[in-house]
Amino acid sequence: MPLSLSTDNPLTEIYRDSWLLAVHKPAGLLVHRSPIDRHETEFALQYARRLNGGEHVYPVHRLDRPTSGLLVFARDAATASVLGKALMAGQVSKTYLAMVRGWAPELGLIDHPLREHATDRRCKDEPQPLREASTRYRRLATTEIPVEIEGYPSSRYSLLALYPETGRKHQLRRHMQHISHPILGDTNYGRTRHNHYFAERFGYSRLMLAATAMAFVHPVTGAPLELRCPPEPSFMQVLSLFGEDVPLA
Repeated sequence: MPLSLSTDNPLTEIYRDSWLLAVHKPAGLLVHRSPIDRHETEFALQYARRLNGGEHVYPVHRLDRPTSGLLVFARDAATASVLGKALMAGQVSKTYLAMVRGWAPELGLIDHPLREHATDRRCKDEPQPLREASTRYRRLATTEIPVEIEGYPSSRYSLLALYPETGRKHQLRRHMQHISHPILGDTNYGRTRHNHYFAERFGYSRLMLAATAMAFVHPVTGAPLELRCPPEPSFMQVLSLFGEDVPLA
């Protein structure tokens, strides 16, 4: 079954000052209203506003609905504008954790342009332009379980740190699919049999992708700022397959 959200505020505050509010967003929560999900009534934006004493907040970046982790809001429009421009200029570094199928190389750079949306062969519209997209990654751990899922007597997995250098839609998920190491729990770009196995084993389905760190120059004070956010319990439960001392950085 999918993860359910608490009736209380599902966001956990990570950092706050006069200009910024950083929170942990659980998997399954939309950041803000979307035409695709018109029926939804719960959004990280409204919960962040509650944490901000009812005052408006401004999301400065995105997290996909199934991705959990660090989400940063500005507490005023001017700060949001400055930080947004820093993001566009590649002056903000982000770190994600991902559990993927197979044993990935120790280090790598995925330099693979992407269209705004994944190609749908049923669509006869003009093709979208390709946009530059690159992701660095580092392997943190590997594991092998004695379970046959796709015809092999055992199944292998890696834990990766991902460092996106651009910010295209579903970039990390599409890039990992591109190198044949799809992220576990990814219903769009992953492997169905592996997803089903993990859902049955742990009793819930979730995307094994979490935003764990951001570093940038504070948009107002000019001081270096590094924010870190540990993965949520549902993520850590699946990572138990890597052992008790699984590295997270």
